[in-house]
Amino acid sequence: MLKNKIMSKVKEKTTEQYWTKLTAKHLVGKKIVHVEYLPEMLMEEWGWYKRPITIHLDDDTILIAQMDDEGNDGGTIYTNIKELQTIPVI
Repeated sequence: MLKNKIMSKVKEKTTEQYWTKLTAKHLVGKKIVHVEYLPEMLMEEWGWYKRPITIHLDDDTILIAQMDDEGNDGGTIYTNIKELQTIPVI
């Protein structure tokens, strides 16, 4: 029982480290060059009901907030900016 709990924690930490490292590799040092809401045409094509903000980086990477890992709809972005605590979907 204890061995299973320890192994579960190790796996959890390893998963977090993996995704943190991979995400950092692709995002750290990039510059935001454009911000816009997802075009209505794409929202409709994807079967979404909400249009999230899209963040375009200097290497043509685009970040789009989703409501879940399966991409079921657009999502909001929480920030620590006093005047913009949440970037809403529209």
